[in-house]
Amino acid sequence: MNEKNYAAMSEHELREEIAMIKEKARKAEQLGIINEFAVYERKALMAAAYLVDLDTIIPGEMYRIDGSENEFFQVDYLKGRFAWGHRLGGEKYQEALPVSMLSPVKVGK
Repeated sequence: MNEKNYAAMSEHELREEIAMIKEKARKAEQLGIINEFAVYERKALMAAAYLVDLDTIIPGEMYRIDGSENEFFQVDYLKGRFAWGHRLGGEKYQEALPVSMLSPVKVGK
């Protein structure tokens, strides 16, 4: 198989790849193969990270974590396609999230 890495793919190729990965995830979920489902979900997030304009992720800003109702993430810095920072509340340990998991808190203002 001639696999390209995500950085080398066009936007169209990335969108096709994400659709294919999500279809594999759906099938794994239907078959009850939860660990395989989780792997495909993460792969889709990583592919989607290459569709994010990194200029839209600003260190020091707060972002909503997609898929988490009331969880927020403060970005300290970017490294590759990951935003490093910490979640609000609780332990303030540093972690990295794919930039595709972040959405602006200030939507439409």
